[in-house]
Amino acid sequence: MKKVQYDQVRKVQPEYFVYTGVNTTEPVDMQMFVYNDVGFEQYEHVSFERIQKEIYDEQQLQDVKWLNIHGLHQVEVIQKIGELISLEPFVVSDILNVMRRPKMEELNDILFFSIKSILPDKQKKLRVEQLSFILKDNLLISFQEKKSDFFTHIRERIKTHSGIVRKKRNDYLLYLLLDAVMENFYITLEYYEGSIDVLMAESKNNENQEVLVRIEKTREELNFLKRSLLPLRDALLSLKSEHHTNDIKAIEHTNHVFFARLHQKSLEILEQIEYDMNTLDSASNFYFSAQSHRMNQIMKLLTAVSVIFMPLTFIVGVYGMNFEFMPELHYKPAYFMVWAVMLLLVVAMVVYFKKKKWF
Repeated sequence: MKKVQYDQVRKVQPEYFVYTGVNTTEPVDMQMFVYNDVGFEQYEHVSFERIQKEIYDEQQLQDVKWLNIHGLHQVEVIQKIGELISLEPFVVSDILNVMRRPKMEELNDILFFSIKSILPDKQKKLRVEQLSFILKDNLLISFQEKKSDFFTHIRERIKTHSGIVRKKRNDYLLYLLLDAVMENFYITLEYYEGSIDVLMAESKNNENQEVLVRIEKTREELNFLKRSLLPLRDALLSLKSEHHTNDIKAIEHTNHVFFARLHQKSLEILEQIEYDMNTLDSASNFYFSAQSHRMNQIMKLLTAVSVIFMPLTFIVGVYGMNFEFMPELHYKPAYFMVWAVMLLLVVAMVVYFKKKKWF
């Protein structure tokens, strides 16, 4: 999880575009759906010329067009797409800069969404990908850093005419895409809840400091989840609050209810994250309490041993003095009597301590 970094070059060159992610191996691939209630067309590995033709085809002005772009590292391709639909340069920059905070902006007739998709991989590391969406007229463009199966079920719904997706405009399609990405948060939280239960049990019984390290790492990753979701919650709240005024023209008045459902989902996820973080706080407290308890037990034992040996040390010290006249030194049973006294003292003190439950 990288922190936001400041790029001095962009201050000098405001329209200097650069991809800030790490997915640069696969070539940029574009896929396009054009559909309505009657039928659909699907174009794989679509060219820029084909995109231009489909967007401005007068016979398809009422059809919904979904352009899905996999890969952002070929900056000139993203820049050409931006110029084709008259995107502001800073919006193109936000699409390419995947370190930015998720956001929603409305600019004239364009609605821009960016969101983080977070999933654990096979190596138990968070796989973070930024997705951006442009909503304009009947066009929806989704930008992904790499190929994934987030939207496979949505493509199948379009192909099979399942549900109402082909009866709705592109704002409903945007709702479906955002909902698919938000499902990844549920999957990630489910993965963490299993780890949190294990950490909670280990914090009570395991003295290894590695447990505390894992607790802090999990808390940091949950905090990253929270930071990634908060901007989306705020954006969805603004859509919900503007339901009656219909200030956002890119979304139909009747479709605001779907985005209100997304807002409710974001609240549920954030509440679960807060609960899991509180659980981790409890695990940390258990760990430190257990450590303190073990230390107290050790100190009690050492103190008891010290107290037991104090009178014995006193007796040994007395008879270790080099005085010339000590009557006991010439008494034959004295050695055994001193041993008997010391043993009786030890037994008496142990019994007394046990009775008081001091150890």
